[in-house]
Amino acid sequence: MKDIKYSLLELATLRKNGNASEAISRATNGAKYIDNLGFTRLWLAEHHNMEFIASSATSVLIGHIASQTKNIRVGSGGIMLPNHSPLVIAEQFGTLETLFPNRIDLGLGRAPGTDQVTAMALRRNNLNTAFYFKDDVLALQRYLSPDNASAKVRAFPAEGLEIPIWILGSSTDSAFLAAELGLPYAFAAHFAPAMLKAASEIYRSNFKPSAQLQSPYFMVCVNIIAADSDEEAAILSTSLQNLFAGIITNRRMPLSPPTEKPIYHGIPEIEQAVLSMTSSTYFGAPTKLAQELNELIEDLQIQEIMSTNYIYDDEKRMKSFDLIRQTFEIINQKQ
Repeated sequence: MKDIKYSLLELATLRKNGNASEAISRATNGAKYIDNLGFTRLWLAEHHNMEFIASSATSVLIGHIASQTKNIRVGSGGIMLPNHSPLVIAEQFGTLETLFPNRIDLGLGRAPGTDQVTAMALRRNNLNTAFYFKDDVLALQRYLSPDNASAKVRAFPAEGLEIPIWILGSSTDSAFLAAELGLPYAFAAHFAPAMLKAASEIYRSNFKPSAQLQSPYFMVCVNIIAADSDEEAAILSTSLQNLFAGIITNRRMPLSPPTEKPIYHGIPEIEQAVLSMTSSTYFGAPTKLAQELNELIEDLQIQEIMSTNYIYDDEKRMKSFDLIRQTFEIINQKQ
């Protein structure tokens, strides 16, 4: 039997006519629900200057959701490390790990999680920080290590805590780094699927064992819309498609109810752009999902699938979580 783990990426997305308070409450309720369904982890993504995403203060939200759940691992997918001092991130996640032992993950990304103007505001006009991503990861590892006890600068209460560090990416650069450092690697195919296969091959062929990880561990994030029927899932998926159309056309919008057809239907340029950006999207009933996801898992030797859940209706969103669990039960029964 297989043991493919399944997890959730949460952005605390605002719904149409909703607000940030509702979005955070919705994220928290979803976390409580999947905590009992066998989901391995829930990660929150760092984004800035985005009106319809409420996860900008990522560490704060991780603490809130961890306090409302019991078993599921909670972490960052990711902390955009060039926006922050490694010392501050060590202190924040050391505090989280102290509060919630053995339940905190630290996923790290290189991108700003926003536009260039906002990145300048975050980084105080120093956009060169992205070029020092590897150095910052190494510095963060030092702060977490018990070997840092004799250093002049130490991170409390982080020092000596075993907080799993992950490298996140949407390109081959991150695959090389994760392999070199011997860290687990998570690929953002849910919005940038183009280099997925190349990144997986680079990561596995270049992996060097480390104190944290002896063999490659590859997680892929995709969009999953699960429903009782393939037809219902196709309709529900229009909420996701319309959301991405807003990103592509620079007309960002909140998560909206499904539509009979995508709002850009009949506009070839937008249709193609959305299709390209969301090609790692899987929708349907569990049987269909299991077959399609199993092919992806076997092709890329994936250990874990993380999914987004852009479903507008609360009841259907929770139902989708149940069906995702059923999907992976089918996958893991396959020989």
